[in-house]
Amino acid sequence: MSNVAESSAAGSPPRERPQITEADGVADAVAGLPRSRREVEPWLDAFIGGNRFTIAVFFPLVGALMLVGSAEGWAVIPEPLRFNPPFLVFGTVVMAAPMLVGVLPTLGRRGVAGLGLLTAYTYLIEYVGVTTGWPYGGFEYGIDLGPMIGGIPAALPVFFIPLVLNAYLLCLLLLGDRAASRLARLAVVIPAVVTMDLVLDPAAVSLGFWAYDAGGVFYEVPLSNFAGWVVSAVVAVGVLDVALDQSGLFDRLDACDFMLDDMVSFVILWGAINAWFGNWLPVVVATVFGVGVLRAKRFDVGLLRPSTGVYLPRVVDREP
Repeated sequence: MSNVAESSAAGSPPRERPQITEADGVADAVAGLPRSRREVEPWLDAFIGGNRFTIAVFFPLVGALMLVGSAEGWAVIPEPLRFNPPFLVFGTVVMAAPMLVGVLPTLGRRGVAGLGLLTAYTYLIEYVGVTTGWPYGGFEYGIDLGPMIGGIPAALPVFFIPLVLNAYLLCLLLLGDRAASRLARLAVVIPAVVTMDLVLDPAAVSLGFWAYDAGGVFYEVPLSNFAGWVVSAVVAVGVLDVALDQSGLFDRLDACDFMLDDMVSFVILWGAINAWFGNWLPVVVATVFGVGVLRAKRFDVGLLRPSTGVYLPRVVDREP
């Protein structure tokens, strides 16, 4: 039983969420930082909500320019910044932040355990893929995507898990009442995850992130890669579907406007990169995902409103 439920059972009303306002400068923001779990969640919601344009639109646009410029050797991109591993990881975490902050309040012990299991699977299947060529086909990394351990990126779960979660959340919204059926969820989310790789892999190969030993028929990506993604999608979606609280996710999706902003970033970043390299079928697929976000009513005025600076929230009604 939750703390709120226990308080209610004892006759005490559940505590309201603390009030959050915009800070008047950095010092005020520091003084108003959250000091308890009760304060952390609404503070994070306010921070992400107040910086939606910067996170979901500005970051992927700058990221696309930096990545294309690094691949093309543009002089305006200094050498130390070209495919800079810490920047790659930092940018990915920032763009994934809306989805992560959105999902965080719904996670219980089972959800945390499921994400831990999925993290372990991510490392295992990538290590098998790099060393044996199964299930994706033989490939090698062309650049370091952050610190590398055993030939694979240490931050690999940061790249993979948000992709799966984005597909999962988008499909929940689009399915509506039909998402109550596990069979319906799996039947839609698994193909959605594989389809997202139709956008990601061609762009990554064009950038030189990795290369397949024998090339491939789909913008130098072999069909074996997508067969491997079917395997990983089945495992990842199956684990998430058992581990996550669907009821809690639905409630959170209703209350949280920014929860799919990382999908917007995905469409902008990888759609733009594919367009630069002339990978037009992946651009079409990215556009379809963009239409899905529109149909889910998650591409709104708040997302398009440019920021004049970083929005800094503060907690104003602390408990004594």
